[in-house]
Amino acid sequence: MPHHKEPIPGTVMFDGTQAMKGYALNKMCYSFNNKENREEFLADEEAYMDKYGLNDQQKQAVRDKVVLDLIAAGGNIYYLAKFAGIYGLNVQDVGAQQTGMSVEEFKEKLRRAGE
Repeated sequence: MPHHKEPIPGTVMFDGTQAMKGYALNKMCYSFNNKENREEFLADEEAYMDKYGLNDQQKQAVRDKVVLDLIAAGGNIYYLAKFAGIYGLNVQDVGAQQTGMSVEEFKEKLRRAGE
């Protein structure tokens, strides 16, 4: 399997460094598999972030609910999907954020690609 040493413009590569950086954030997002944990988070987001030891960058990204900022803070998209689901964001919402498009523009792009 080829290994790309050249970065892909605009893409944060999730590698070992990012995994270590995002450990607390991803661990918190994984906890959202449990309904009680989602409810605890929504009741007091700041306390819940402190419980998992998120750093300032991660906390701000969670507060802002911007997926690209969460990825830059070490978030893995598979764990972040749990976080997005709490706020009713679906894959198209996340894709729109990642591409800088509106949700409708992103949906139209998907429709055109499927033709």
